Amino acid sequence: MEEERDKLLRKAQEVQAGVSDLREEIGKAIVGQREVVEGVLICMLCGGHALLEGVPGLGKTYLIRSMGEVLDLETSRIQFTPDLMPADIIGTNVLVEDEANRRAIRFQRGPVFAHIVLADEINRATPKTQSALLEAMQEQCITVGGIQYDLESPFMVLATQNPIEMEGTYPLPEAQLDRFFFKLNVGYPSASEIAEIIDRTTRGVLPRLAKVADGAAIEEMKAFAREIPIASHVKEYAIRLVLATHPDSPYSTDTSRRYVKYGSSPRGTQSLVLAGKVVALLDGRFNVSFDDIRRIIGPGLRHRIILNFEGEAEGITTEAIIEDILRETPETTDSPVGSEKREKAGKR
Repeated sequence: MEEERDKLLRKAQEVQAGVSDLREEIGKAIVGQREVVEGVLICMLCGGHALLEGVPGLGKTYLIRSMGEVLDLETSRIQFTPDLMPADIIGTNVLVEDEANRRAIRFQRGPVFAHIVLADEINRATPKTQSALLEAMQEQCITVGGIQYDLESPFMVLATQNPIEMEGTYPLPEAQLDRFFFKLNVGYPSASEIAEIIDRTTRGVLPRLAKVADGAAIEEMKAFAREIPIASHVKEYAIRLVLATHPDSPYSTDTSRRYVKYGSSPRGTQSLVLAGKVVALLDGRFNVSFDDIRRIIGPGLRHRIILNFEGEAEGITTEAIIEDILRETPETTDSPVGSEKREKAGKR
């Protein structure tokens, strides 16, 4: 028993050291944005995809490129534009001719066939083109002409977008948004961070980043993170938080009932639990706490809540909905999850 515990401890320390090396190497290129970098690394260890939103010039694309440089993985970049077509992303069947003048149909792979796919300014393409990534993000495969082509693991889509209200952008379809594990808001740097950015980019040469981890190491980290246990009462807390985003749920708050049209899908709960496990592991613990769930609820749910007309008219944000849910949802309750009928009867 003690030998098994020591083995787990050593493995946990290896994962922590590996992530620390990744964080340090990325930090040679990226100034500040610690929460965003942390969120991207958590997504990687959970096997999920990340959507980074912010105004132009905040280093979203550079951060993702730096991520690709420190990982010994194949990386591709897709620049989304209004005239981009689905075939430009997933590939297409083409007619080829060999030396003997024999013709054949061959599948030409698109840039989605990589380990890390940078979808730059994803909301500048039409919803039809944006949706070309749906199958790849969920099933890790694509289908062309009735033939299925698998994508190699690890596979991760890191997308950037400008705020929807900016000219020349299209809102992402709700089905596509739900496929993103996290939505990370990239904020404006502080004065001291801007000064450091200027020093790094206007003097000398930009730093060259070293390869820190390969695909096999990432897959081992992902598998180990999933083994972190979560207590039933913490899992139920995560479930109740997600159910509270639904206006017709017995767990909903006054704010969600008034301003929310549709709440989070079950993928939101998966995000909270999986990310909670990674946060606990990186903090040196073998159990998920309530604080771990609260720490990642914003990135995990902010893109999965759809406001109704009243909410949009009054300028309510999904962050405000989440903050209210955190305030109103107790960590424990006498009624277990699944007893909605008893909850409703009690309210009457």
